[in-house]
Amino acid sequence: MSIISKIFIGILAIEHLYILWVEMFAWTRKGPKIFKKFSKELFNQTKEMASNMGLYNGFLSAGLLWSLLITDQIWAKNISIFFVSCVILAGFYGAITAEKSIFVKQALPAIITMILIILL
Repeated sequence: MSIISKIFIGILAIEHLYILWVEMFAWTRKGPKIFKKFSKELFNQTKEMASNMGLYNGFLSAGLLWSLLITDQIWAKNISIFFVSCVILAGFYGAITAEKSIFVKQALPAIITMILIILL
């Protein structure tokens, strides 16, 4: 994998660590600012659910970081493709079900990353 691909994978991993932090530890403070279409009262009621979602984002981040540590280039590429694909799917689903802006914030960077992984 190229260094540019690895940089983009690293950025995706950091983004998902941030999402983990928001959903697991700052949901009632940051959630209403991010998900504006939901009422503020909803965030206290959904803390446990959001924490669970944050854990899944942590798994995505861990997989992305793992792909950067694999020394076999074929395996590194395959693992990165798998986890970037998961981010793309999560971004599309989030855009459909929660906020349309999730596509730009999550799916689009992952699509760009996927293109870089495949082409470089």
